[in-house]
Amino acid sequence: MSVLERPIHTTPGVGVDERAARRTLREQIARLDRDLVAVATSALPRLAVPPAAAGGAGPRLLSLGELERTRDELAARTHALREARREHADRQAAARLLVERMLLAPSEHKWLRVSNADLGEPGCKSYHVRPRLGVIGMLAGWWHVKVSSGCPLGVPEAAPSARPPANQPCPP
Repeated sequence: MSVLERPIHTTPGVGVDERAARRTLREQIARLDRDLVAVATSALPRLAVPPAAAGGAGPRLLSLGELERTRDELAARTHALREARREHADRQAAARLLVERMLLAPSEHKWLRVSNADLGEPGCKSYHVRPRLGVIGMLAGWWHVKVSSGCPLGVPEAAPSARPPANQPCPP
């Protein structure tokens, strides 16, 4: 029988093998949590992260089974969000293709409008197929793509009824 020269420091009630399993599960949970945030923020507009299951009542040491359930739940949420991002990217690619087709043959896409939000780009720009010269162009078949200049100017920040009177300071 061999004698240990220094004691092995372990958490009471936790074996050495269990400690390694806990560390591995915590690393997997941290990686999945980073992946979940990265997937949610990689799309434009941002994707909503599916809500997490309600946690326990305060801090506590999770059992191996609870850590595994947490890891599996995060993996399922990450997978669902990746699927949503893939569908979102497919819709945006279809919208980009539609804009190209609109620019090549405007008369085949009469009155169609595609916005930057549909393309996954920031801003308020939109592509709208309209007749050139109004009714005359519509009757003559002169269609073109009108690209808007962006967000409208002069939009009030608050409705006039929501503003305080001029002689009173704004509430904090």
